Amino acid sequence: MIAAFLLVSFAVFLLMGMPIAIGLTLAGLLSIGFANADSSWFGLMAVPQNFYSSIAKYPLLALPMFVLVGSIFDRSGVAQRMVNFAVACLGRGPGMLPTVAILVAMLLGGISGSGPATAAAVGAVMIAAMARAGYPAPFSATVVGAAAATDILIPPSIAFVVYSVLVPGASVPALFAAGMIPGLMAGLALIVPTILLSRKHGFGQAERALPRPPFWASLREASWGLAAPLLILGGMRLGLFTPTEAAVVAVAYGLFVGMVVHRTIGWRDLYPIFREAADISAVIMLILGAAGVFSYALNTLGVADPIAQWVKAAGLGSLGTLALVLVALLVVSMFIDGVSIFLIFVPLLYPVAQAFQWNLVWLGVLFTLVVAKAQFTPPMAINLMVSCRLAGVTVESTVPWVLWFIVSFLVVIAAVFFFPGLALWLPQRLGY
Repeated sequence: MIAAFLLVSFAVFLLMGMPIAIGLTLAGLLSIGFANADSSWFGLMAVPQNFYSSIAKYPLLALPMFVLVGSIFDRSGVAQRMVNFAVACLGRGPGMLPTVAILVAMLLGGISGSGPATAAAVGAVMIAAMARAGYPAPFSATVVGAAAATDILIPPSIAFVVYSVLVPGASVPALFAAGMIPGLMAGLALIVPTILLSRKHGFGQAERALPRPPFWASLREASWGLAAPLLILGGMRLGLFTPTEAAVVAVAYGLFVGMVVHRTIGWRDLYPIFREAADISAVIMLILGAAGVFSYALNTLGVADPIAQWVKAAGLGSLGTLALVLVALLVVSMFIDGVSIFLIFVPLLYPVAQAFQWNLVWLGVLFTLVVAKAQFTPPMAINLMVSCRLAGVTVESTVPWVLWFIVSFLVVIAAVFFFPGLALWLPQRLGY
């Protein structure tokens, strides 16, 4: 009875339009109070401790730092230089500018790990360029929004950091390595409909007349941005610093590039950059703390274990059960943001994963793929909202285009589902 009240009350709070953090906390508090009606303070004295313990974890130190990296590189001019270099490599022609947008978003994913930050950085440069080349604004916004979704797969990734905190046994380095190949596959999968649609509808005909940047000059300008992923990932692989320390190194490197090398960031720009990163980090931390209260209620009231036993007894088998879980998450993720998906469903599904002995790193990659797809799937499409705002169009106008990109992304999810080695080969080779 209490377990049903916990889940139903949370669903009601969401339907009422209540913020995720408040809904999680209230549902947990009410359920714990009802279950401990005869206890002192209704058993609520443990709630502050669980709230604090949910955010007082060493890996989470990396989260605000990676958010800050995204803000820094958004304002440093790195995106524009990467675009020039990519155009110099690929040349001009129908479908080339959108392809450049996808490749640059993937490169920025190796720096910030934040989809909305990348959508803003790439969109600010590419949407206007694609408009001049003859691409419709809704199509350009779709390409940028979908491309930015690869950023939470290609390490470093804020989503992987959150998942590693929630799931014992899934380390950040292993998740970072596991996301590399699926992230590259996702980017390549988005390039296919980009080129096919551009050529089918004759987009980008004016692109041929635009000048092609000189290769060596654009390489020199982009070299500082291109070196950032090598510094972050290479340093972690060589053992020079941990993923948490890598986030701090990335911040220092980004400030050096922006303030000393490119000189696109001044002292007066630091306050708004730090404030923006602090605001985003505070919201994520608040939701993490609220999820800690909700998870405590799940464990205390014994909700998760019966669900795991019921699912295991349903007779669908390991792959059948996981397929059903992923389909459910694909639907739910259309209406709830990515971090909340992890915080709500991972505690519920962790006992199920243990019952079926699913590889937790592989599971983390699958969940992150689902969340990545949700970032450009209406109506709750945070990346698409950012790119549409930059393009001056509505999210509804992108629907005819975004469906093609969703299908491409679903193919990647299916490939990783049926072939776990796509996610697990690299971490195994690296010894994680």
